[in-house]
Amino acid sequence: MTSKKSEENGFGFTCPVSRGEFCHEIEERVGRIGKEFGDGFVFVTNYPKSVSFFGSARFTLENPYSKKAEHLAGRIAKELRYAVVTGGSAGIMEAANKGAFEAGGESLGLNIRLPKKQTENPYTTASLDFSYFFARRTALSYAAEAYIFFPGGFGTLDEFFEIITLVQTHKIKRIPIFLVGSDFWKPLDEFIREHLLKIHKTINSHDLDLYTITDNEDEIVESIKNAPISDGIPRKREERLPK
Repeated sequence: MTSKKSEENGFGFTCPVSRGEFCHEIEERVGRIGKEFGDGFVFVTNYPKSVSFFGSARFTLENPYSKKAEHLAGRIAKELRYAVVTGGSAGIMEAANKGAFEAGGESLGLNIRLPKKQTENPYTTASLDFSYFFARRTALSYAAEAYIFFPGGFGTLDEFFEIITLVQTHKIKRIPIFLVGSDFWKPLDEFIREHLLKIHKTINSHDLDLYTITDNEDEIVESIKNAPISDGIPRKREERLPK
């Protein structure tokens, strides 16, 4: 008789399992992961010019940050003709998709399947579902012309630190990274400067140039306009944007 699936092993196969069953399950999982990466890459490469938005799913569309994300995304879609890419859910993601959608632009959602179903917002012109956060995050960061971060929770901070780490280590091309919402981001910036740089010396001073805190939409739009089109391929040092 087959034993009940374990909720503790995290792999979804029955316990106990043989080595053969374990290897088979791993092969199947690796295959599913590979397919998600492949589908994600194909999806985003259909839109050669894009900007990725990040931020809290908990904000309402009436939140001031959401209103700003909606307006900024609308400008990017209308003035620059860039696709707007989000995680496809509520809050900042829905606001950015709404702005791009109502401006007549490409509004993309990369949705994550969760035990408690993620709500897909109605303002996407195309979308793709993911089971794995890391595959979805890779698609969100691949070949974008800029990253725009609004205030958010653990997920937003996780995405922010992963992306600046990838840029810092030259795993992805250096492109504009904007943190919108000075009242939210300034305390984090002060912590980075005081503790990471000054006290503990765990980063270099030029790492502070990896991101820009600003609430100026004109600055953001102009910077994106002047940024080179990204193909997702890291460049040699002399080919990167000046620091």
